[in-house]
Amino acid sequence: MPAKLAGMRSSNTSEVTMATPAALGYRMPAEWEPHAATWIAWPHYRGDWPGKFEPVPWVYAEIIRNLARHERVELVVADTATERQARKLLERADALSTNVRFHRWPTNRVWMRDSGCIFVERGADTVVGESRVAAQECSPQLALSLSKGREPWVRTGDDGAPAGRKNLSSSSLAPDANVDALKFRFTAWAKYSNWRHDEKIGSLMANAAGAHEFRPFSGDTRVVLEGGSIDVNGCGTLLTTEECLLSKIQQRNPGMSRADYEKVFADYLGAPHVIWLGRGIFGDDTHGHVDDLTRFVSPDTVVTMVEPNPKDVNHKPLRDNLRRLQAARDQDGRPLNVVEIPMPQPVVFEGRRLPASYANFYIANEVVLAPVFNRPNDRIALNTLAQLFPARSIVPIYSGDFIWGLGAMHCMTQQQPKG
Repeated sequence: MPAKLAGMRSSNTSEVTMATPAALGYRMPAEWEPHAATWIAWPHYRGDWPGKFEPVPWVYAEIIRNLARHERVELVVADTATERQARKLLERADALSTNVRFHRWPTNRVWMRDSGCIFVERGADTVVGESRVAAQECSPQLALSLSKGREPWVRTGDDGAPAGRKNLSSSSLAPDANVDALKFRFTAWAKYSNWRHDEKIGSLMANAAGAHEFRPFSGDTRVVLEGGSIDVNGCGTLLTTEECLLSKIQQRNPGMSRADYEKVFADYLGAPHVIWLGRGIFGDDTHGHVDDLTRFVSPDTVVTMVEPNPKDVNHKPLRDNLRRLQAARDQDGRPLNVVEIPMPQPVVFEGRRLPASYANFYIANEVVLAPVFNRPNDRIALNTLAQLFPARSIVPIYSGDFIWGLGAMHCMTQQQPKG
């Protein structure tokens, strides 16, 4: 192991750099910024959908069919037999194309938002709404940090390439020099015991993408963080919840404080301004992921779920989150535009209230994949998203069966920015 120095450690244990990704001009891009690809893992673990697994691969086929029209899909399959099954099903669903690439890696579950790496980007531009603009139009602080990001920052190998980009496998994609990866630890939401395969997925993704991998630390300890627990506007502001990160229930990082998390977000994600919400929705086994609650749709606008029925278990926590958002400011001290979407009428299976939420949409190139549940509020959600994303098609994906696995479109995807 390298000496105990402040800063960030590379997956190459002979290398330690004192500079953080943010100091070098890196940030986590907003989801609406251009993608090179979306990463997805093919479903195989029937325990996530007990008694209801059969429809799930067809939901995946519909998602892949819509994504592959607009960006590459990096599809993780457990083995050769699973790849054959997936190819056959995708072909039947008119979803198999040259824009779908297969990777044979074992997984425990399919929730790539949480187990996968988080890609970060270095560059002088960002994307506001539907167009790319200079960084200073998004935030003066962001422009300042990006202007510092041009110096070399990784030790080169014998071939002159950055150390983290050496010895890529034959299946590696063409690397983007401006895109690298953060590999947080993954422990299955501090809830389940079967996560050893999933813990390795982020490193495999980074290697396949030709991205240098960095492993965030807080003090001397590697940080556990799931992608579904955060949402960013790409300009320096991040959303998360106290229930997920600060509760002692399903505690990911014992001993980490609010200030410790905020330092990690600033140093590694380029998001020094954090808006803390309270509790998540009922039935969410992640214990409060923000991607079921509130999402950025542009640098200054969020959509947030509300529950109008005062007798519903979600009414009070969502009302509290709404009030926090209405009082919040962005990285430049400006109030947010807050757009409300009502929760779907309850989705219950085998007596269990499921975490169905319209906030778990996924923003891809030219499309937004939106979960729907055959509930009256589906129409309100789709119309609202259409108004917020006028340049993208809103594609409803029926998720009434899929949500039995306690996740939807956003939970199963991880974007790789174009850079």
